Amino acid sequence: MGEGRAASYEAVTYEERNGVAWVTLNRPDVHNAFNGVMARELRDIWRGLRTNDDVRVAVLTAAGEKAFCTGIDRMAAMGGDDTFLEHTGSPFMFEDPGQQLGPKSNDLWKPVIAAVNGMACGGAFYMLGEVDIIIAADHATFFDPHTTYGMTTAFEAMLMLQRMPLGEIMRLSLTGNYERMSAERAHQVGLVSEVVPGAELGEAARRLAETIASQPSIALQGTVRAIWAAQELSRSQALAMGFAF
Repeated sequence: MGEGRAASYEAVTYEERNGVAWVTLNRPDVHNAFNGVMARELRDIWRGLRTNDDVRVAVLTAAGEKAFCTGIDRMAAMGGDDTFLEHTGSPFMFEDPGQQLGPKSNDLWKPVIAAVNGMACGGAFYMLGEVDIIIAADHATFFDPHTTYGMTTAFEAMLMLQRMPLGEIMRLSLTGNYERMSAERAHQVGLVSEVVPGAELGEAARRLAETIASQPSIALQGTVRAIWAAQELSRSQALAMGFAF
């Protein structure tokens, strides 16, 4: 598996190399906040990868050094960006704008690695809560400002609770904009599996992704799905259906 194809998108960049799909959030001027266009493009990428036999692993990262993603682009949403409403057909039916940002929500079971290169907060957790491995630059930070602005953090905290201890996600959620979890602390609590200098993040992601991609895709997908099932089911339930993977 050598050099692969690239595709053109508006809010992300996409490239395939050596069995790895590189998905890069590309709105650095707004700290890679997601708008309706980005949400739609990520949904299409994750779904497209389900049947793309050239790709065995995906890496999700972001342009620039300041931010991985700072959540929803409030200016776009409040300014009437109708791409946030394109799937509802009616203003009376609520659709969570972050609902399909993550790979698992789009039924993708190929391994996805997130390479976090700066601030990751709020709606970024829709993505980070559904990837399989997170590595981070040493200057990366994690926080959720919802409560500071009078909003409940619900979906984001629920997703991240699957990845970190109760006390840690509770503290991160309740302190809002006043505390930020460092990459070092994220590594200590198991949210992040590796912390590297910022300049080495891309190489660390490439090395890990290509190592995983060197193995049979069906085995990788079955393993990912089995482990996620065990996360959600009781021990006995998971073991009872282990043969299915």
